[in-house]
Formats: sequence, structure tokens, C-alpha cells
Amino acid sequence: MFKEGSRVVGYTIAAIVGLAVCSLVAVFAFGGVSQLTSSFRGETDKKNRTVGSGSFRLSAYEEFFDLCASVQTSEAQMKALQDELDDKPSPDRAERIRTSITAVKASRAESINTYNSKASQEHRRSFLDADLPYRLDMTAQETKCAA
Repeated sequence: MFKEGSRVVGYTIAAIVGLAVCSLVAVFAFGGVSQLTSSFRGETDKKNRTVGSGSFRLSAYEEFFDLCASVQTSEAQMKALQDELDDKPSPDRAERIRTSITAVKASRAESINTYNSKASQEHRRSFLDADLPYRLDMTAQETKCAA
């Protein structure tokens, strides 16, 4: 009787092991592991394409300087246009100058918003130079890009 009971236990254990092996084979055969690790692999791939990429790091670093310089260029254009407007041009020319000032203000605002948006992105924030401001102020009359 003891021998017969141990045989049943042995068959039960063999059946459980067989079921486990079949389950593992099914997981590998149908891509279960791939699906289980896809979020990890996706995050790693994203990190390698961005933070881990030398060209991304360099372009992100330079992009902040470019955006800040773009804001400064818009401010210089607005000053030049305002100086021309202060010289009392003809009414037709004055209207064109005011239209140009409006367009340059919009361009400046767009550059500031882009700079601030990119500066707040976690994967780009670490490439913001220490001499550049963390955020640009839309209401500031003059933007300082580097110390």
C-alpha cells in the first residue's frame, strides 16, 4: 500500500512538472516573454536614443542656446523697428512697422514658449547649460542668455 501511494505522488509531481514545462514552452513560443518585457525594453530603447546618444546630447545642448539667441534676435528687431517708428515715418510706413513689430513679438513669444517647454522636459533638462536661465520670462524687456 505504501508503494502504491508513493507511485501516485510521483505521477502527480511528474504531471505538475510536465505542465510547468509545457507552460514555459508556450510562453516562449507565443512571445509571452517579449510582451512581459516590452515596457522595459521600450524605456531602455528610448533612453538609448535620447540621453545615451551623443548626437542627441549635443543637439539638445545647442538647441537651448539657439532658442535663447532667437529670443534676443527678436528683441533686437523690435528695438530697431521701434527706433524707426520713433523717427516719425510716413503713415503708410508707420503702419507697416507696427505690423512688423506685432509679427516679431509673436515670433519672440513662440521662441520663449518653445524654450520653456523643452527646458521642462525631463530628458532634455539635464542638457541646459548652467549659464542659461531655467525659464525665459515673457514679460522681460531683455533676455540674458549667458553670464
